[in-house]
Amino acid sequence: MKILVTGSRGKVGRAATQALFDAGHDVLGVDLVPPVFDAGVVVPGRYKQADLTDAGSAFAVVAGVDAVVHIAAIPQPLGHPAHVVMQTNVMSTFNLIEAAVRFGVKRFVNISSESIVGNFFPERPFQPDYVPVDEEHPLYPQDVYALTKLFGEQMMDAAVRRSDIAAITIRPATVHNEDNYETNLGPLVRDPSITNGNFRSYIDVYDLADAIVLATESDLPGHEVFYIANPDNAGGHDFAEVLRKYYGDEIELRDLERPDSGGISTAKARRMLGWEAKRSWSDYLDKEGRALKR
Repeated sequence: MKILVTGSRGKVGRAATQALFDAGHDVLGVDLVPPVFDAGVVVPGRYKQADLTDAGSAFAVVAGVDAVVHIAAIPQPLGHPAHVVMQTNVMSTFNLIEAAVRFGVKRFVNISSESIVGNFFPERPFQPDYVPVDEEHPLYPQDVYALTKLFGEQMMDAAVRRSDIAAITIRPATVHNEDNYETNLGPLVRDPSITNGNFRSYIDVYDLADAIVLATESDLPGHEVFYIANPDNAGGHDFAEVLRKYYGDEIELRDLERPDSGGISTAKARRMLGWEAKRSWSDYLDKEGRALKR
């Protein structure tokens, strides 16, 4: 297929572009980064620089493709004024899905976020209704970033109602690669008392890229939403024990598939996409959370 990947120069975009290219697809990457013209610099697929909040640019890059993988976004609400996050994330998604519908694109893969539940960046205290969180959990967003992801998913719903496009939304856990496992997850591995919004869930960027390939190649109709996370938690701690110790009975604990479960269930993705995580924090870190020598 001819596949458009937005945000192709970011952490997730680079991995997804490479995975789709390796799967034999004709990939067009789009981002705000200037193109590279130096001889000898190898970047998979083709590339165009474009600001997707501009409708004309979005229509220009969508024209002629079979599928859109939309990763580009401001990835959290703290580094920009709220109205900039809203404008950037919502209008880029709107312009792309509008172009995809008008051009008759068959598949749209929308990268959302685990934070859509409301568990990250809340201005008032928040706890989920139950863990592990799954696709049936209600959404309680407070911050502007989570709101933009909710609006993006609603745009997918509207698109499949008004056209023949099929959409898949992926909600990744916090994404890590070899560059940031130690910095981001090392403290959680060492200290089970450190709590965070997703209860130590995480996803390896290359496992996420595999899920994106499966979603892009899928023939599922309508709009389906999938959480993508590793099955274990950072550090491999006993999930029920940690939850009881630091949260008491505040949060309902549902059935766990394994003692060291993460806080997100990926049963739906495994069942409907055939996705399985192949990597773990322990491939990168020792039991003290220090990077393994490679």
